[in-house]
Amino acid sequence: MLFFYLTEAWRSIKSAKSSFILTTVSLTISVLLILFSFITFQLSDYYSSSLKSNIRINVFLQEFFTENDQEKMLSELQAKIYSQSVEYISKDKAAEQFVKETGEDFRKILDYNPLPASFVVQISESFANSDSLNNIIKDLSSIELVDEVVFKEGFIYKLLNYIDTIKVYIFLITLLVSLIAIYLVYATIRLIINSRMIDFETMKLVGAKLSTIRIPVILNGLIASLFSGILSYLVFLFIKKQLLIVEAIGIMFSQFMLEYKLIIFLTGPVLVFIVSVFTLRKVSLKI
Repeated sequence: MLFFYLTEAWRSIKSAKSSFILTTVSLTISVLLILFSFITFQLSDYYSSSLKSNIRINVFLQEFFTENDQEKMLSELQAKIYSQSVEYISKDKAAEQFVKETGEDFRKILDYNPLPASFVVQISESFANSDSLNNIIKDLSSIELVDEVVFKEGFIYKLLNYIDTIKVYIFLITLLVSLIAIYLVYATIRLIINSRMIDFETMKLVGAKLSTIRIPVILNGLIASLFSGILSYLVFLFIKKQLLIVEAIGIMFSQFMLEYKLIIFLTGPVLVFIVSVFTLRKVSLKI
């Protein structure tokens, strides 16, 4: 019986070659876009987490404070719910950092150190959003002996916004191409049914079961999805080889390869099966 189904499916493919090829190509593009959308979302989450985990706020202190004030403020900052870690930067250390970063030693001109001492507060990732940061800055500014609070990582939110925008566009493109693929599968099945209507009517007259008519048509779509899966996997392997130089992508490929293979080889058949069942439900044994 399986041989019969395969033979009938092959006859269906030959009767609608152009639609079969178009469906295979469309499914391949859909699978690849869905796959790379998934990878893009993973990358965005990876980089978003990396960026958010490096957000720091500089809390500059007033000129005169005691060692007791320093220890008290350190304890207070460490106790804040939004503090991941706190580092104290003394005036001398601030001067060393300035010289290292700029290459200019102001100490050769000035006989005093104008740079203030400060605390560097690393913010927990869960508080790394604009609303929380505004409240955090206000809270830090209200602490006694704090002269100024400076947040220098505003560009991070621009990067995060760019990433989110890209994700939206990729999702929309993927959705559009997937809808096109679904329509082409539907059109192919309808074309097969119309082109073989005489054969189907003859099969009904000789007492063929409904499954004898439907299964070959479904197999036609599944064969197209099989080809699309193979093509998608070959394209994926090629692109993977080119992108392994990016550390984050290399990590994800090693961790989520099984998920990627499932997307590549299951997306097409699932789409085809759903569309086929929906389309063929109108096919009956009525003559």
